[in-house]
Amino acid sequence: MNDVNTKRCRGGADDWRALVRGGFIAWALLAVAGNSQAQVMAPADDSLTMKGITLYGIVDIGLQYESHGAQFSDYFPAGSADIVQKNSNGSQVGATPSNLSQSRVGLQGIEPLIGDWSGVFKIETFFNPQSGEISDALKSLTQNNGRPASCAGATTPCTPQSTNLDSSIAGQVFEQSIIGIASPTFGSFTFGRQNTLLADGIAKYDAQGASQAFSLIGLSGTTAGGGDTQDRRLDSSLKYIANYSGFHVGALYKFNGSSGSASTAEQAQVGYEYAGASIDGYYSHVNDAVSASAISAADMLLLPASFAPDKSLAATISDNTAFAVMANYSLGAPKLFAGYEHIKYSNPTDPLQAGFDDIGGYKLAFVSNTAFPNDKILQVYWAGVKYAVTSSFDLTAAYYGYSQNAYGTGANAGCSSTKSGTCSGTESAASFSADYRFTKRFDAYAGIMWTQVKNGLANGFDLNTSTVDPTIGLRWRF
Repeated sequence: MNDVNTKRCRGGADDWRALVRGGFIAWALLAVAGNSQAQVMAPADDSLTMKGITLYGIVDIGLQYESHGAQFSDYFPAGSADIVQKNSNGSQVGATPSNLSQSRVGLQGIEPLIGDWSGVFKIETFFNPQSGEISDALKSLTQNNGRPASCAGATTPCTPQSTNLDSSIAGQVFEQSIIGIASPTFGSFTFGRQNTLLADGIAKYDAQGASQAFSLIGLSGTTAGGGDTQDRRLDSSLKYIANYSGFHVGALYKFNGSSGSASTAEQAQVGYEYAGASIDGYYSHVNDAVSASAISAADMLLLPASFAPDKSLAATISDNTAFAVMANYSLGAPKLFAGYEHIKYSNPTDPLQAGFDDIGGYKLAFVSNTAFPNDKILQVYWAGVKYAVTSSFDLTAAYYGYSQNAYGTGANAGCSSTKSGTCSGTESAASFSADYRFTKRFDAYAGIMWTQVKNGLANGFDLNTSTVDPTIGLRWRF
C-alpha cells in the first residue's frame, strides 16, 4: 500500500478507535452523572445499552502450535492458516486471534416505530487483538506477492510466504453495516453489508459454531460463501428473514453497480423447527464470484506500472450455484449437528477484466475467466456433537469433508491424482474442543484440529499434505 493509502486506511481505523474510546467515556460519564436514570434504562443483563443503542464486542486470543504451517500473519483474521496449505512448511508456535469467535467491536440499536415495527441498525469492526490491526485477509495476500511457498534450496536471499488466505474480511472499517426495519410478526428487512443466509446457517448448524481454529467450514468460507469466501458477506445486499409458527424463511439479493465480490447474487432459505429439531434448506447463486490469491513471482515481473504492488491481486472468476441442507437436534445435554452442500463452479457468463475493483479497495491485476473447462462440483459435508457436561462446560467434536469431481479435459480428463488441480480429490478435517465459562462474559477453551488433502485437492502441496493444530485461549464478551 502506498503512503497516501496507508495514511487514509490508518486514519479510518484511528477514527473508529477514537469513536469507540469516546463511546466508552461518554457512557461512563452519563452513568455517573445520572445514576438513577441509567439504572432505569439499563437492561436486566447489564449490557452497555443506553437509549436503545448497545455497545458490544468480543476479544478472543490464544496460543497455537501448528505441526506444519507458515509464519503467522498480523492481518489474516485467524492469524494462522489453521488448515494445511500449499505453504505449510515447518512447525509454528505463536499467538493467534479469534480462535473460537471473531474478535470485534460494534454498535447496534433499535427504535420503536409503528405497531410492533422498529427501526434497527448494526455496525461492526473486526480486529486482530494480538497485533492491534484491523483484520484484513487481502492484505495478507498482497504481502506475499512474488514470494515462494518455501526457500528450501534457494541460492539467493529469499523470504518465504507467511500465512495468506482470501476472505470477505478485507480491512473494511465496518465489516458489517446494516440498517432496516424489524417486526416479531412479519420479520426483518435489512440493507447494507451483511452476512448471507448461508453464513447464518453455518453459524447455527456447525457444532463448532464456525470457529476458525476448530472448524474447516468456519476457517474456510467456501461453504458459507456458496463457493467462494469473499461472498460470505455481501455489500449492497437486501435481506429478509422471518419465523412463522416454527417455519423459517429468508431471501437475499445483492445489487449490481458497486464495488464488491459479486456483480449480483441471490439466496433463499426455507426451514422448520419442532420438538428440539431444526432443519433448513438453502439456494445460492453468485455471478462473477472472486477467488483472490497472491501474485506469483513470474507475474510480478509483468505487473503494469499503474498497479500498486501492495494493492494488487490475482483472481479466478466463476459463476457459482449452491444447494444446501443443514439440521440440528437437541437430546438434552447432547446436541447433534449435520449439513451438506453441493456447489457448482462454471466459467463466468460476464467475464471480469484486469483492473476490477475488489472488496477493501484492492484491484485484480491478473484475472482468469476460463479456469473451469467443465463444471467443477464440490460437495461439502459435516457432522458433530456438542455435549453440555454442566451449564458452564461444553465438549464438542466434529468431522468435515470436501469431495471434488474431476473436471479437466484432455490428459487430465477423469484423473484422480495430484498431477492437476482439476483431478478429483478430497479434504478431511476432524476436531475436538472444550469450553469452560468462568462467568457469563469470560471463558477459556482448548482444542485441536487435524486436516489432510488428497489427490486433486493436494495439487501444489509439495511441502506437506496434513497438519495438526492444538490451540488454547481466552475469550471476553461484552
